[in-house]
Amino acid sequence: MGESKTVHSPLLTYVSMLALLTLCPPFVILLWYTMVHADGSVAITWEYLKHHGFEGLRTIWPKPSLIAWKIIASFAVFEAILQLALPGERVEGPISPAGNQPVYKANGLQAYAVTLITYLAIWWFGIFSPAIVYDHLGEIFSALILGSFIFCIFLYIKGLVAPSSSDSGSSGNILIDFYWGMELYPRIGKNFDIKVFTNCRFGMMSWAVLALTYSIKQYEENGRVSDSMLVNTALMLVYVTKFFLWEAGYWNTMDIAHDRAGFYICWGCLVWVPSIYTSPGLYLVNHPVHLGAPLALFILFAGILCIYINYDCDRQRQQFRKTNGKALIWGKVPSKITATYYMTNGEKKSSLLLTSGWWGLARHFHYVPEILAAFFWTLPALFNHILPYFYVVFLTILLFDRAKRDDDRCRNKYQKFWKLYCEKVPYRVIPGIH
Repeated sequence: MGESKTVHSPLLTYVSMLALLTLCPPFVILLWYTMVHADGSVAITWEYLKHHGFEGLRTIWPKPSLIAWKIIASFAVFEAILQLALPGERVEGPISPAGNQPVYKANGLQAYAVTLITYLAIWWFGIFSPAIVYDHLGEIFSALILGSFIFCIFLYIKGLVAPSSSDSGSSGNILIDFYWGMELYPRIGKNFDIKVFTNCRFGMMSWAVLALTYSIKQYEENGRVSDSMLVNTALMLVYVTKFFLWEAGYWNTMDIAHDRAGFYICWGCLVWVPSIYTSPGLYLVNHPVHLGAPLALFILFAGILCIYINYDCDRQRQQFRKTNGKALIWGKVPSKITATYYMTNGEKKSSLLLTSGWWGLARHFHYVPEILAAFFWTLPALFNHILPYFYVVFLTILLFDRAKRDDDRCRNKYQKFWKLYCEKVPYRVIPGIH
């Protein structure tokens, strides 16, 4: 089995696995507790834990309640139905190392529109108040931590006894298999793709739903929404809208086409995305900042510009691939490298590597505007507390690590052609620096 063996060394996998299992669940709860009950102050939470120790953590850790399970189940079932039922264009994913080509139904944008309209409608007509989600958020995160862990055990067993394709198998190490995953493209039946559900329809969709939830909660508490919250929510929604516009492109990325469905990616999308990615908005609920129109508009436009550049990077590469390298990039014929490589079955294939436009600046330049966009939607919180900026710091580490892993994988795949590519595009992420 190629992929999960080469992702990281076994030692690093053990350390990551242990950290994720032992540190991330309490961190999610502590972040929620600090934002909601400790005035956003890390110092207050630290003092509390110093005095009360492990017992203190147990006291503040909410138990998963029935209403939390009901909210999660309703959302998951709703999104699963939309994923299966809504019409969408047939899209073929990239050919896998074992020669499989997954087929998807691109209906993410429709599902996104239906989800947001439904959520706003049930609030507007008094059927369900999103403030209930906020009020039970600790219990929801607690339930997600437990439920997602059980789901990952299901994925491991499924990969062992009923894999969906030949892109599966064991590394011989149960811990690595559980952490990095057994299957590349697990499905339930023929059409329900598990990774599309966990990564896109649950993880990314919950981001938008919670962004709206925080705005509605602030409105119901204060009778108005602060300009800081409006900017934060608007930028997050623009970013998630961009994601669903480009969802079919996401299916070609490392998350889907190379990382298997294990604890690392599925727990991350089911728990970490809704809790950590939305955290700047969670902070703003109880800490409305008045920015004033000039600063609010500056942050909004700067954020939108970064999201647009991030989108244009992906669009550029997609157009380049779609037209087999013939699409004009910034009005010119693109420079490229034709790289040949071998499949695991020995079949020879070729790929085009784009070396102009955004992709001529750095091999993973698209991560720069993504990190800056996250900074701009956190900036409305200003600098009274450091915790809202945790997501920006985490994202920077995540994307720099992903850039390294992607480079390592491409080096193994393309060999001398990758060396040639690195000579033409010498910087990994930041042009002129890194």
